[in-house]
Amino acid sequence: MWGGDHIALTVANTATHIEFDCAHGDIPIILTVNARNELDVSGTFVREHGGPIRVGEMLDSHPAAYLGSITETTMMLTVRLTDTNEAIGAFTLSRGSPGRLVKCLLPLARG
Repeated sequence: MWGGDHIALTVANTATHIEFDCAHGDIPIILTVNARNELDVSGTFVREHGGPIRVGEMLDSHPAAYLGSITETTMMLTVRLTDTNEAIGAFTLSRGSPGRLVKCLLPLARG
């Protein structure tokens, strides 16, 4: 488990799952680094919204590049959508941290 402000990353034996404030992502391979402790992997990034997902609703899913570096206890991670070249953000994660997320909420009803 790695986490930071607005991100929580869970590494499993065969894949990695990432939760963002109002999105999530998946990397369908084992997360590995090169000799310089850098990572450059492809995955998906799915934007979320407040409220339930409606039956038949298409997810706002995009191919994404996850780039960064890892030291013993710190991961620097940059996320970019590869179909639109949109930069999602740069994140600093700490090993063992659950992260600090603020998930999407329904808009407040105005009366």
